[in-house]
Amino acid sequence: MANVEPQECLSVALKLVKQAGDLVRDAIKKKKNIEMKSSAVDLVTETDKAVEKLLITGLSSAFPDHKFIGEESVAGGEKCVLTDEPTWIIDPVDGTMNFVHSFPYTCISVALWVNKDAEVGIVYNPILEHMFTALKGQGAYLNDEKISASGETDLSKALVFSEMGTSHDPEKVDTVITNITTLLTKVHGIRAMGSCTLNMCHVALGGVDACFEFGIHSWDTAAAYLVVKEAGGVIIDTEGGPFDLMRRRVLCASTQELAEKIAKLLKQYQPERDDAH
Repeated sequence: MANVEPQECLSVALKLVKQAGDLVRDAIKKKKNIEMKSSAVDLVTETDKAVEKLLITGLSSAFPDHKFIGEESVAGGEKCVLTDEPTWIIDPVDGTMNFVHSFPYTCISVALWVNKDAEVGIVYNPILEHMFTALKGQGAYLNDEKISASGETDLSKALVFSEMGTSHDPEKVDTVITNITTLLTKVHGIRAMGSCTLNMCHVALGGVDACFEFGIHSWDTAAAYLVVKEAGGVIIDTEGGPFDLMRRRVLCASTQELAEKIAKLLKQYQPERDDAH
């Protein structure tokens, strides 16, 4: 197996992510060349492609033995397979719909997984200059300041992020509406901001107490997973079992107790797994 020094990997990746952030920052106010992927709300821009190319080119030059899972590479036909080998998992622009509308809740997500576990996590919102970082066993940080989840356990006091998602599948739409309706009178508040990655990071930051989503992908959660974990938060499957990176569902919360309370209320939905092909 390729040798991995997490601190070195973090340092190299951070430089590249900052360069990629310049591309996003320069492009967000400009007219975009927008393409549709799976539906009219599942979008990709030339910036998504340019950022992913910059990151994969730079990381593969520094770490030639490492593998990659990139959102646009998978959209282009590459397999989405996670092995024990060091694997960089990249979402070049999470919150593409926000980016297309110049709404500044969007980010670059880069994670390094080894032996099917996260070692390095970087989530960068270049518009608001929010840089979330985490190394396994070393805590989570926002702009070099240590962060921690809120510790909230009371459902009635919890601010919860949920999302509409990028699918118009009737079953998925019904699931989204049912879950929001169920939770609306039980939690303190519900918000939908348009980026699963940033939603999870704000649970790590303590500003949000929980978030959940169906239909996301491994690249949406791979980096934020470590940020949340290192901030003392909890990540589980929406049904309450262990989190599975490839299952395309996530529930994260400030505490195990709160996560379990929410899981018991959710109507479940199972999209096709990322590694199904």
